Amino acid sequence: MDVLKVSAKSTPNSVAGALTGAIKERNVVELQAVGAGAVNQAIKAIAIARGFLAPSGIDLAFIPAFIDIEIEGEERTAIKFIVKPHTGEN
Repeated sequence: MDVLKVSAKSTPNSVAGALTGAIKERNVVELQAVGAGAVNQAIKAIAIARGFLAPSGIDLAFIPAFIDIEIEGEERTAIKFIVKPHTGEN
């Protein structure tokens, strides 16, 4: 699974482009974000990617979860979003 790391300084359109390409290639992507600003950019990117994929008949769904990651030797809690095509099933 591809892992895309999103920061507060990430451009949502750029992340959305990478997300779109990864979804088309592998069908599932993990976004990781640390902090409110990064989570905001990740959510924007998912919304933009939905627009990029809609003409292809692909809708997206995501599952948020917490994950512990190490940044510069320090343990941090991030939010991860598992993003994949929405199948219409519950």
